Amino acid sequence: MSTWSGSYSASRWLFIRLVGLVYLIAFISLWVQIEGLVGADGILPIADFLDRVRDQTGVERYWRLPTLLWLGDSDLALHVLCGTGSLLSLALMSGFGPRPVLASLWACYLSLALGGQTFLSFQWDILLLETGFCALFVAPAGWLPKRPGRLPPPSRAGLWLLWLLLFKLMFLSGAVKPLSMDDTWWKLTALDYHYWTQPIPSSMSWYAHQLPGWFQKLSTLVTYAIEIALPFLIFAGRIGRRIVAVGTVFLMLMISWTGNYGFFNLLTIVLCVPLIDDAVFARWIRGKARIEPARRHRVASAAAIVAVVLLLAISALTTVQELVRTVPRGTEGTAGAMARAADRWVVSWGEKTVLRHTAPFRTINGYGLFRSMTIERPEIVVEGSRDGVTWTAYAFKWKPGDPARPPRFVAPHMPRLDWQMWFAALNPRGAQHWLTGLMRGILRGSPDVLALLDDDPFEGNPPRYVRLLYYKYRFATPEERRDQSVWWTREFSGSLTPGITLEQLER
Repeated sequence: MSTWSGSYSASRWLFIRLVGLVYLIAFISLWVQIEGLVGADGILPIADFLDRVRDQTGVERYWRLPTLLWLGDSDLALHVLCGTGSLLSLALMSGFGPRPVLASLWACYLSLALGGQTFLSFQWDILLLETGFCALFVAPAGWLPKRPGRLPPPSRAGLWLLWLLLFKLMFLSGAVKPLSMDDTWWKLTALDYHYWTQPIPSSMSWYAHQLPGWFQKLSTLVTYAIEIALPFLIFAGRIGRRIVAVGTVFLMLMISWTGNYGFFNLLTIVLCVPLIDDAVFARWIRGKARIEPARRHRVASAAAIVAVVLLLAISALTTVQELVRTVPRGTEGTAGAMARAADRWVVSWGEKTVLRHTAPFRTINGYGLFRSMTIERPEIVVEGSRDGVTWTAYAFKWKPGDPARPPRFVAPHMPRLDWQMWFAALNPRGAQHWLTGLMRGILRGSPDVLALLDDDPFEGNPPRYVRLLYYKYRFATPEERRDQSVWWTREFSGSLTPGITLEQLER
């Protein structure tokens, strides 16, 4: 048996550096958008948001909204946080001071996630916070980087914290699909709609949509198997964990091939690294094959174990909460009865006594991707006019617009306005507060807001009017693609707003 069997020093070494890489991607991706999203001249200015919170709360605001932006909410402060996070990410990738650097990265990203409001409300944002925080419990001590063969083995309790995070992510992502009682998941037809109704399809999405129906059903069953059944192999020893890693990586690669989900797929792949024991990496590891474990301070070790147990208990609460929330009210049968019992005896107590205190930190979360499938694709088209008669559409960088423009790959960059436009089309009333900010930025000719779009058809001279139109999109058929050279077809559904001036908007 290999001397490395059962050890995870190499995977810990690689995992910490890959977490730094994901942080770097997240910070840089946000940095190039931050002013247009929440800057002083952006869609949802952070200063206005903090003022509202300050007016409505007292000193408890620091607990309800734990962000460093309370120290300064200027555009410079936003840039400092993004720049600091980027530099810290590079330090983590180099192996310098992993514990203090991970803690600092968590604080910086949490501050931006809270300040980013609706634009940083995605599941991969909270997954990054939870992953980065859990990584603290396996990160080695010290400031200078060392080769994996020179490091003591990681804490077994910390490893289980990461393993169970991956289990929670994958199992919940699978379990919520049938529990939502969505017909498309039960009838295995979800992928008939997924590729063209997802937020930002890639060019390969169109080709995946053309696959035969039997293949789409088979792919849905494979998704169920990987998300619901496979994670249980985490408890089946090192061979089982290797199988989980391979299956999860395969699914993430397939998802990233047919859609754009920011850094989510990469981050999930990174979470698979701690599953791989050092026997897999042995031929690449230099240095001693095994060293004596570092002496641990008993009090510190006991405190770490207690912290891990508490985190796992809270994580279990969020798991039950997510499952209960997924089951529709009034559902009959076993699922409905279990959901009502769990809600009464676990969730109602847990939310009042525990989760309401931990929720502001977005660090222990429930997950549930695509619990219900959208079967239509509404799109909002933004148009401007100088005279109220002739209208010109604004093109977005990544979301569908011109039917002839092919979908493109953009991941791991996360274009947050384009993503939110997808949610806004599904629920325009719920997005009214920031759609108003977008329209205001266009009418003012805000360079920061316009930089989020693909072009400015009015060339720096803002239009007098702006309006929002509603269309229904679908992928073009192979015949339509051949004859009309289009990737999409669309049908006008109506107007969301009439032509609005800046004066009307301000009133």
